[in-house]
Amino acid sequence: MDKLFHGSNVIVEHPDIRIRGYEKDFGYGFYCTAIESQAKKWALSKKGNHVVNIYEFEGHNGYKTKVFSEMTEEWLDFVIDCRRGRRHDYDIVEGPMADDQIWNYIEDVVAGNITRTAFWELAKFKHPTHQIVFCTQEAIKSIKYSSHYNL
Repeated sequence: MDKLFHGSNVIVEHPDIRIRGYEKDFGYGFYCTAIESQAKKWALSKKGNHVVNIYEFEGHNGYKTKVFSEMTEEWLDFVIDCRRGRRHDYDIVEGPMADDQIWNYIEDVVAGNITRTAFWELAKFKHPTHQIVFCTQEAIKSIKYSSHYNL
């Protein structure tokens, strides 16, 4: 089993999909990461408490999954579509994260302010990121709450 982390302002023993707020990289769902320091950043960005939740992940077995091992043209198109509100039918999507700076570059590509070539030059200097989103209630069953800690 793999360990995943979710940064929040609350303890999340029973993850759920909440469809509200702005569109995210891989659409709506429950977002986790395999990078603990990234989950800490997510937790510290929340108002109130700063909690890192820890889960055991049973794997992608039997779920319709899309995995991006790195930022590619396909990843870029997928993120643009999801951020624009287009839905997909995957249970789990995993790959790099478009942080605020990367998202600004993506917006520049969409607006025609920079080329895709320029985007890739700017994006390659960013540190590694990881996110995995559980897009269906069925997929959420593949993770089990383990513990949490406060920052």
